Amino acid sequence: MHNYTAGPPAEEILPRVARLQSALQKADFDAALIVQNTDLYYFSGTSQQGWLYIPAEGEALLMVYKEFERARAESPLEQIVSLVSPKKIPGTLEDYGHRLPGKLGMELDVLPANLYLQFSSIFGCSVDDISLSIRLIRAVKSPFEIERMRFAAALADKVAARVPEILEPGKAEITAAGEIEAYARSLGHQGIVRMRLFGGELFYGHLLSGAAAAVPSYLASPTGGEGASELTGQGAGFKKMERGEMVLVDYVFAHNGYICDHARIFALGDLPAELYKAHDAMLVIQEKTASWAVPGAVCGDIYQRMLDAAAECGYGDTFMGVGERKIRFTGHGVGLELDEFPFIAQNQKLELAENMIIALEPKVILPGLGVAGIENTQLVTAAGLQSLSRFADAIHTVSD
Repeated sequence: MHNYTAGPPAEEILPRVARLQSALQKADFDAALIVQNTDLYYFSGTSQQGWLYIPAEGEALLMVYKEFERARAESPLEQIVSLVSPKKIPGTLEDYGHRLPGKLGMELDVLPANLYLQFSSIFGCSVDDISLSIRLIRAVKSPFEIERMRFAAALADKVAARVPEILEPGKAEITAAGEIEAYARSLGHQGIVRMRLFGGELFYGHLLSGAAAAVPSYLASPTGGEGASELTGQGAGFKKMERGEMVLVDYVFAHNGYICDHARIFALGDLPAELYKAHDAMLVIQEKTASWAVPGAVCGDIYQRMLDAAAECGYGDTFMGVGERKIRFTGHGVGLELDEFPFIAQNQKLELAENMIIALEPKVILPGLGVAGIENTQLVTAAGLQSLSRFADAIHTVSD
């Protein structure tokens, strides 16, 4: 007999379902079928493999392939049934009093084409995208979620405080990264960092030193790093850290499902003056943005103001990357995934709302020297951004 941990309570899950039902009604959908792990957890309280049917009106039905008993223990939903095949979904819906939908919403931003074709055949109806509504619902956090993210931020601060004990000249990046990650794991880091973007993947985060910190990668991030192989193509590599180099520790703490994205710069002795100057400029931009990012502010407008501020202090060409493929965002929503709405990005029309949470990351990439800048997970409040982290933003010098 296993004692499974209960997921979010009914008073957390049921309002989420109701908000999606409202969105379905406004868009003239008959129902949504949720299959992606993170969305499944968000709307049911469990990530066990299965299919969550949410009608525009009526009670949600969770159909579980694996593992039924665990899903029943974790989810507060009333209607949970074991099901061996998606082909049996229509008959099961009818058994529970649901009419088959004429227009079905699914997460087409992440659903593989083969599954889309399979469900189109199973239901024999129009299958359209409901992912935008789902992501907008998830963008505004509840008090329950905010509290979980505050706790993750406190643990991220603990990891940052341990870093000076681990960094030392002559140690390989990947060795230091492993020691930091082991400590994070001991604090309860869940290990998995979920991303929604196709091809997006991350293992804890990036520990990068010196000029190697400015090496770009395929990841949607201003920093990349050489990585441990050409396949991973990002993060810590086998380079040995040297005295006089900066070390970027840009790590995600994921605890109980929820994420805090957190970056700090450490110095192995004295750094070139340009790194301190650039870092101070990024802290000023962070402070200014905190006052701009109020409810009702347009994300694309905030992005442009940050670009203008970077250009004014001489970093227009190196802000958030170098060259034509530099990153076109300066912040991103976080929650259960690392790349949630909203995005502080070029041409984004979404307006901020109170209780959205953003990882704000103004950074400068300085080829030959490394990286300067900061990242904090921030809560949108009526007065602007409020950092969930408490660890100091300044460059931290590591004593010999």
